[in-house]
Amino acid sequence: MAANQNLDQRFTFTGREKIASFIMIGLGVVLVAVGLATAGDDAYAWNRVWTNILHNSVFFLGISFLCLFLLAAFVTAYSGWHVMFKRVMEAMTAFIPIGGILVAIVVIGGVLHWHDLYHWIAVLEHNAELGDASAKGFDAIIDSKKGFLNIIPFVGATILFILTWTFFANRLKTISRKEDGAPKGDTSWFKKSKVWSAAFLPIGGATSAFAFWYWLMSIEPHWYSTMYAWYATASLMASAIATIILVLYYLQSRGYYQNLLLTHFHDLGKYLFAFSIFWTYLWFSQYMLIWYANVGEETVHFQNQQNYFTVLFYAIIFLNFILPLLILMRNSTKWKQGSMMFMSIVILLGHWLDFYLMIKPGVYMELAHHGGDHSGEHAMEFMMGWNFPGLVELGTMIGFLGLFIYFVFNALTKAPLIAKNDPYLEESLHHVGGPLGPEIEVHH
Repeated sequence: MAANQNLDQRFTFTGREKIASFIMIGLGVVLVAVGLATAGDDAYAWNRVWTNILHNSVFFLGISFLCLFLLAAFVTAYSGWHVMFKRVMEAMTAFIPIGGILVAIVVIGGVLHWHDLYHWIAVLEHNAELGDASAKGFDAIIDSKKGFLNIIPFVGATILFILTWTFFANRLKTISRKEDGAPKGDTSWFKKSKVWSAAFLPIGGATSAFAFWYWLMSIEPHWYSTMYAWYATASLMASAIATIILVLYYLQSRGYYQNLLLTHFHDLGKYLFAFSIFWTYLWFSQYMLIWYANVGEETVHFQNQQNYFTVLFYAIIFLNFILPLLILMRNSTKWKQGSMMFMSIVILLGHWLDFYLMIKPGVYMELAHHGGDHSGEHAMEFMMGWNFPGLVELGTMIGFLGLFIYFVFNALTKAPLIAKNDPYLEESLHHVGGPLGPEIEVHH
């Protein structure tokens, strides 16, 4: 029986894995450095590099944050099925401070005018110089938002959010590891984790919404969406679940987690499918609100994407909705490793492109507008790295992926892979889910 196998396994981060991650990181660093060094006075080339840094920082930070949020939600809901692999989710939160530092660099860079991603900063400065709302060139729309969009809360909130998320991630990991040394049957550490998890959920939910508004939605300061925070969170939740699945399959290929049952992967597959459909619902709802709520401000966002980023606009629907619907809706697919790995990779790529579309069009159109072409005609010229990802974008993503792998795998070495004193471990060891039930429990 799988339940009788070793529960004291510890992960070894091999030299080969470290070298591979360093090569990936090196590729990303080189591409970013070369991009900045060769940009010169070309605003598009310069800001292309900065958009790549923001894109990947927020994407991988978001995956780490959603793993923390999932952990807290599972503990608060008295979930038991995830306990077998909760150490993987804990390890994935190790990237929060790293991703947070990189996002903070982009935010501070915007304040110091190292790039033009946050156009509203320059607009507020220009408004202050004019000093008169009736003066030509005064932006009344952005001025009306300066209670929220201004430098002090922008930088302060970014630092506060990262410190808060890092604190809760470390607190829950510390409690989990101390539980390993507790006497069998002692539930005091679990009760503490429940208190801290319940405290984090509303804090994490609120701070993440503000983070997405600041870091991403403010790129297009004249536009807003009432669904934006939900939409970004759903995208990252699907990405986080896909990442968990891929990491677990990789660890099993290394000989770890032989205790995991097909039912664990089947339930992860159900989560992956559910959040893919939920993301689609939010995508359509955000689009539909233009007419349903008569929010004319939302029109320009989708018009720019459809007109100038047409391939990506429809590609994310195919990757994040149509393929999951056709493949993951079938129950038997969620029992198959090949299908699950394929869909996890597809969904990760699809939502990486989704975040690409959250960032690139806004910056691109603002640059076209500032170049003197207020109709956006300049944006009709196809530019690799803007209208479609180029080698620089893919290379930067590989660099961030290497950084993510290094910190996650390094965190995995800090504690046994299975929390053997968790009060719900037995439930997870004998987890039965799905229509096939206990017939598949013995075999993986």
